[in-house]
Amino acid sequence: MTIRFRPSEPTDAAALLRVWRRAVDGTHHFLSAQDRVAIDPLVADYVGSTALRIAEKDGEVVAFMGVTGQNVDSLFIDPAAHGSGIGRSLVDEVARPTTVEVNEQNEGAVAFYKRLGFEVTSRSETDEDGRPYPLLHMRRD
Repeated sequence: MTIRFRPSEPTDAAALLRVWRRAVDGTHHFLSAQDRVAIDPLVADYVGSTALRIAEKDGEVVAFMGVTGQNVDSLFIDPAAHGSGIGRSLVDEVARPTTVEVNEQNEGAVAFYKRLGFEVTSRSETDEDGRPYPLLHMRRD
């Protein structure tokens, strides 16, 4: 098994969207069907227009991370690659202190960030678009 990390390229957009869909299908059971459909084109635009960090396993894109400064904007990992250390490796590339917002209902992600040393600093009742998905604001020093 060979894992390689690299910057995204415009030609990666379709593979990145597939990773996002698999990750959300595997971890975001709390999303309503309508919200899932509404978010999909926003993510398609995001992965096609944002500089992201990609993880490839044996030549296949299996994860991506978006970062602004020291904040993890997005981190999605294909469920088939969970537990392989890819998420930890990506997050460890971000300078400290590091911040992230996590859906409170995504218990696996919350536990992942806590294992990496993140602590909850505050909570929002809704996501950034006002949807009823509480966010935990976390920080690691």
